[in-house]
Amino acid sequence: MENQKPILYVEDQENDVFLFERASKGAGVLNPLKIVQDGQEAMDYLNGAAPFGDRGLHPAPRLVLLDLKLPRKSGFEVLEWVRQQPELRRLPIVIFTSSAHDHDIRRAYELGANAYLVKPSSLDRLSETVKAIKDFWLTLNRIPPFSAG
Repeated sequence: MENQKPILYVEDQENDVFLFERASKGAGVLNPLKIVQDGQEAMDYLNGAAPFGDRGLHPAPRLVLLDLKLPRKSGFEVLEWVRQQPELRRLPIVIFTSSAHDHDIRRAYELGANAYLVKPSSLDRLSETVKAIKDFWLTLNRIPPFSAG
């Protein structure tokens, strides 16, 4: 069932994670939220590498929300890697970052991002954004099957 597949949120800022979790609950997002804090962890999760090898505990995500400025591997590196993996190529990846720079937006789309969202600065706007993510990416949007790990 698609509503049971998690959202993989790749974010290193604890405050951003806290606010996103709060907004998700308020928007009625039913998908579990899996958090990884750097680009290498994101790649390990998606690849099913240790410590994420148990797909019962760490199932393949329905959607990836990816920050760009991350420790170890940048969001760009993660995005480029994912699009090179045959079993992950169709995985929806939404860039969710504070950067509104045109060159970052252009590069993200060139590397295969499905969407680019700039993190809102207020809790009200974040709640609206999360509701829009839920409505489009988790409710209306259909994706072909893929397998991770």
